[in-house]
Amino acid sequence: MTDVADTTETAGSISPGYVATRAEFARAFGGGPQGGILPSENNVLLYADHKISGEYGYHDGWISGEDDIGPIFEYTGAGRVGHQVFGGRNGVGNSAVLEHVKKGRNLRLFVAVGKVPGPSAAKLHRYVGRFQLDSEEPFVVRQGIDLNKNDRKVIVFRLRPIGSVAHVDEDDIPVAETTEAVLVEPDVATATLIDPEFGETTESLRSIVPHTRAEHRAARLSRDFQQELRGRGHTVQRFQIRVEGNSAPLVSDLYDVTDHVLYQVKGNVRRESVRMAVGQLLDYRRYVKPAGVRLAVVFPGKPSEDMVALLDELKIATIYQSGPAFEGVI
Repeated sequence: MTDVADTTETAGSISPGYVATRAEFARAFGGGPQGGILPSENNVLLYADHKISGEYGYHDGWISGEDDIGPIFEYTGAGRVGHQVFGGRNGVGNSAVLEHVKKGRNLRLFVAVGKVPGPSAAKLHRYVGRFQLDSEEPFVVRQGIDLNKNDRKVIVFRLRPIGSVAHVDEDDIPVAETTEAVLVEPDVATATLIDPEFGETTESLRSIVPHTRAEHRAARLSRDFQQELRGRGHTVQRFQIRVEGNSAPLVSDLYDVTDHVLYQVKGNVRRESVRMAVGQLLDYRRYVKPAGVRLAVVFPGKPSEDMVALLDELKIATIYQSGPAFEGVI
């Protein structure tokens, strides 16, 4: 992960855990008096408020468990009505977060902790610290609700701490009390915001998000296969799964509601991809109701006979694209 130099001269006087108003933080770091994402010359300020986020059915905070790199703070993007986006006027804040390294800006995170006593009632915020987007998966896209209670796509940034941060228990995302799998629209996926053929990206976005050619190919393949299934009159969705004891939900690939088939889409036919698809499908299947869902992997070409044999042995169908058509469709 490439660090962004801390170029703000006054940053040293404000340490993680420091509590102040937005006005004081603005004097130190720039940014305006309102909004959740506030870009300035050297910084992008991210303001989180657990009370407000709860009204929208999501939580900003530390997710349970750590990987081999360290902790993750999930922060929901800007936009209260309709899908959250990166482009246009509504996507200015979100694109500022995504492009912070390219623009030489620091991500600085603040959490609301109360109000100033007295008539002003100005909000107080705790400075959590300096962050950078996770280099492998900078954001995920989930289904949520907007101000009007309509379903929409929500951008959730995955923030990695840089240096010391103020990690307090009240900023942890609550873990799920029960396990639940709900159906959501199939375009609730990171790839739909990245792949240029979906018309929701720019050359700048493609250069910043570190997705591989295989992942772009998987996005296009998913789109083509959705069209194939819908052309046959099938309903296509995907599962968003909350697992008891975990804070971050899982999101599967395509699910054919009509034929009760769970598909995993891969951008190449390498052994590693086949193995990953097997693990993902077996994991998701545990939460899909009713029981008896069939499993399949969709590839951009035909895998080796050895990999096809492995999938056959596990009763997982092999689907692959051949020209404009798909072979092995269940």
